[in-house]
Amino acid sequence: MKVQRVYVDTSVIGGCFDEEFAPWSNGLMEDFRRRIFKPVLSEILAAEILLAPERVRAQHAALLVLEPEFAELTDAAQQLAAAYEVRRILPEKFVNDALHIALATVAEVDMLVSWNFKHIVRFDKIRLFNAVNREQGYKSIEIYSPREVTTSGEGDEDESGEDGSTHS
Repeated sequence: MKVQRVYVDTSVIGGCFDEEFAPWSNGLMEDFRRRIFKPVLSEILAAEILLAPERVRAQHAALLVLEPEFAELTDAAQQLAAAYEVRRILPEKFVNDALHIALATVAEVDMLVSWNFKHIVRFDKIRLFNAVNREQGYKSIEIYSPREVTTSGEGDEDESGEDGSTHS
């Protein structure tokens, strides 16, 4: 069976240390360790991590040990990010968010995972990114939060419903 290639942005790694997001970010990290998914990282992520707290940098280093794939910042990725900018999908100052989407798209990952609900994991933005992707000759990209992707961790929900209750 093909292992799904998952591009992660900085929010996922930082989420390992956020009370609200930790169960699912850590679950995804466990999925990477168990080889359920293949992590895909980038130099944009690495640059952002340099500015992060030590424990986030250490989590990134732990991902590097797992032999991730790297999405390279190519001319094609920069041109695709520029196409997003022309369409004003994101404010200009959030160029790294656009680059994460472009890198993942050009690398043809199976999905991008993020906790950035303002600029990335948002239905209207995803539709706009994918419209540009198709116009530029790329496939649509699947974008999810770690909560929707992980198969591990404390975030596992009861099958009867989110709160454990049964619905009739």
